[in-house]
Amino acid sequence: MDTNQIRKEFLLFFESKGHKVFPSDSLVPKDTTLLFTSAGMNQFKEYFLGIKKDVKRAASSQKCLRTQDLDKVGKTPYHHTFFEMLGNFSFGDYFKEEAISWAWEFLTRNLNLRKENLCVSVYEDDEEAYNLWKEKIGLPSEKIFKFGAKENFWPSNAPRDGPNGPCGPCSEIFFDWGKETGCKKPSCNPSCGCGRFVEVWNLVFTQFNRVGLNKLEPLPSKNIDTGMGLERISSVIQGKFTNFDIDIIKPLVEEIRKIVEKKDLGLIRAIADHLRAVVFAVGDGVYPSNQERGYVVRRILRRALWFSFNLGRKTPFLHQLVSLVAELMKEPYPEISSKQKIISQVILAEEEKFLENLERGKQLLFSQIEEICRKKEKIFPSSVVFKLYDTYGFPLELTSFILKEKGLKTEERELKALLEKQKETSRAKSKFEPTIFIEKKIPVDYSTEFLGYEKESLEVRIKAIVKGREILESYSSDEEVALILDKTVFYPASGGQLSDKGRIEKEGEEGFLFEVTNVEKVEEVILHIGFLKKGKLYKNAQALAFIDGRRRKALCRAHTSTHLLQAGLRKIIGSHIQQQGSLVDEDYLRFDFSHFKSLSQEELAKIEEEVNNYISQSLKVSFYYLPFLEAKKGGALAFFEEKYQDLVRVVEVEGVSKELCGGTHLTNTSQALVFTIISESSVSSGIRRIEAWVGEKAYKQLSWAKEKLKTISSLLKTQEEGLEEELARLLTFNKALNKEVYSLRKKILEEIEAKKFLNNYLEIKGIKAVIFESPYKNEKLLRDFLDILKKKTQDNFVFLGFIQDQEKIVLNITSTEDVFRKGISSKEICLEITKKLGGWAGGREDFAFGGAKAKEKVSLSKIKELFLEVIKDKL
Repeated sequence: MDTNQIRKEFLLFFESKGHKVFPSDSLVPKDTTLLFTSAGMNQFKEYFLGIKKDVKRAASSQKCLRTQDLDKVGKTPYHHTFFEMLGNFSFGDYFKEEAISWAWEFLTRNLNLRKENLCVSVYEDDEEAYNLWKEKIGLPSEKIFKFGAKENFWPSNAPRDGPNGPCGPCSEIFFDWGKETGCKKPSCNPSCGCGRFVEVWNLVFTQFNRVGLNKLEPLPSKNIDTGMGLERISSVIQGKFTNFDIDIIKPLVEEIRKIVEKKDLGLIRAIADHLRAVVFAVGDGVYPSNQERGYVVRRILRRALWFSFNLGRKTPFLHQLVSLVAELMKEPYPEISSKQKIISQVILAEEEKFLENLERGKQLLFSQIEEICRKKEKIFPSSVVFKLYDTYGFPLELTSFILKEKGLKTEERELKALLEKQKETSRAKSKFEPTIFIEKKIPVDYSTEFLGYEKESLEVRIKAIVKGREILESYSSDEEVALILDKTVFYPASGGQLSDKGRIEKEGEEGFLFEVTNVEKVEEVILHIGFLKKGKLYKNAQALAFIDGRRRKALCRAHTSTHLLQAGLRKIIGSHIQQQGSLVDEDYLRFDFSHFKSLSQEELAKIEEEVNNYISQSLKVSFYYLPFLEAKKGGALAFFEEKYQDLVRVVEVEGVSKELCGGTHLTNTSQALVFTIISESSVSSGIRRIEAWVGEKAYKQLSWAKEKLKTISSLLKTQEEGLEEELARLLTFNKALNKEVYSLRKKILEEIEAKKFLNNYLEIKGIKAVIFESPYKNEKLLRDFLDILKKKTQDNFVFLGFIQDQEKIVLNITSTEDVFRKGISSKEICLEITKKLGGWAGGREDFAFGGAKAKEKVSLSKIKELFLEVIKDKL
């Protein structure tokens, strides 16, 4: 029976038992507390919590991604990063008896597994499950193993270790390969890790609520959560001792085996697994990057690339295997075939980036390793590990892998401190932190009704005054404070859109004026943050709230234009484009999106033209509410970082786009006036950013550009139409002029300076050292001059030249052939000098280069002093 048949059999079986069959959820879950879907139950969380109640029984085959056992992939028969989990679930409906009976029925009748090859484990205190297996199913007691909470409780060891909340015992079903496999010990049982017993199905009985150490209270509504690894049960049915030999994986393993030079089967299997994971992750919109999900995908892919590199493959090839993955998985996941081209392009771009980073980083890494080994030390500097990661994008895992191979370690605590410092530097800090609402449950009374879609002003009541962690009855200071209203017209910062600003005021003797400078939302509470300008605030005061209408219009122009931009990108560049973040400000927008390379000027011009076409067509913008799944089926785009309710707001631009969005918008595209792109740049690998102006700011930008064009044309004494041609002429002339200047400077060095420097050398034990600061700050010219000096001498010469500016100092060192044959390495000299300057170096034994950041000017005498210190140790 092939894997596709097993999947079908499972779903049909549980459908016949009254279960609703759900399609696999995306690898990107709705639950924002999770990076990836890692279990079948993830998509049913709201059913388990009792939030949704329309389904009592469910079944699915869920694609999953896990990295907890990344190091074991390829080394064991059954560990994976990407796999499918078959599962049946009960939400307060059936319990242990049905779960156990149906699992046994499916395995023995539908899959025809021999009962003699099956055994089970139960939690040691779960007599109910033990008796069901023994009496209902008829398993002999020697086939039922009792284990503790570590092995047979979910979460593992929950009674003792927590966390508090729903939990319960579990029962696992194992396939026994027989006494002739594994350790062959008479005492061997399912707890042995020898491989004889393979766990095929785990039945979790969620029946308790943990409230403290070993304190378990019965749940009023009990649930069933089961999981059976599809690849694992397939290996059993197909008689394969390893999952990597089943029908949907083996062809990929074999193809990789043909391509790589070395035949390490463990690494080949790991590459196959990792490629499957990346293909499905990219297919679900997660591109390799340096952040969150993207970082996980990059980490998995770069492990595969590193393994390929170790197996002798030095050029990109994984992207070529996407078609094979798509073919093997086309029956359950046809969407992979339709996305095959973009997935291949993303993987190719990452392969090329990885090889580039290896080349850039390996010189620094291996030169440092060489230096450490020469000194017979064992600790590798964590500052260099950090630099490799931060500057060259060299993965920490790969550095660790290489150091381990060389028998070296790094100071983990110091490295963690450097990484944390980097995070702190980039972490945005909020000026107003409503800690009181984050730390405890918000009273229902503090929730705020938002009415800002229809109105710009509103009569409101102050429900609470918040200062720091305190809720006040009144307030008269001029320091920043927050107000909670019963209802509001102020849109809080959300979904990338900045908040409204405005005022809240009351006239009369008890009047006041409160300026709203920012609005934030914490759960259902909207905080109006600002300053009291006059009067006194007090709880329950009635007032009028007014938003800044001009700002609101500018925000609407930017937000609707953001939707138009995404539509234009998807039309011009491709439907793989997905939003990765955004900022919506007054007539300004910043849009981050998934794409594997920079956009050309031609592409940007087409996108800008497309957006302006949408604006000029005066398209209607409409808003309506739909159930989440219905909206998604209707083609509405959802930003996967957002958490959506069951009922969602759809913003539709007539014939152009549909997006799930809670922001404020125009009612017609013509109100955006005009759109112009400011820049396109990289945020991180796989994530691009476009910045643009709209409306009044775009008009001002276009007017400014027009004036600049006139000014430049006037300066160059040409018409605007001929400006491009004139600039091209000037650039060509400038290039020729620079070439001539370079040649003249080289001639001056060769005919005048060379003699002066060669007559001014230091001599140390027969070695003559020419050390100088180049009069010209040009690295290529410095290298050429060193070659000139070397050609003008015979033996026993070392040459060190350097240039410096306000930011850095750069050194080049070379020597005559006889010098480095004596064991005097230019590379080692350069390494030690630049190390004393706090810098880096690389190169060969006869030629090396290095540099350091210039904290202050380094004198010629200082360089000579450092050289003498280093060279004396070599002679």
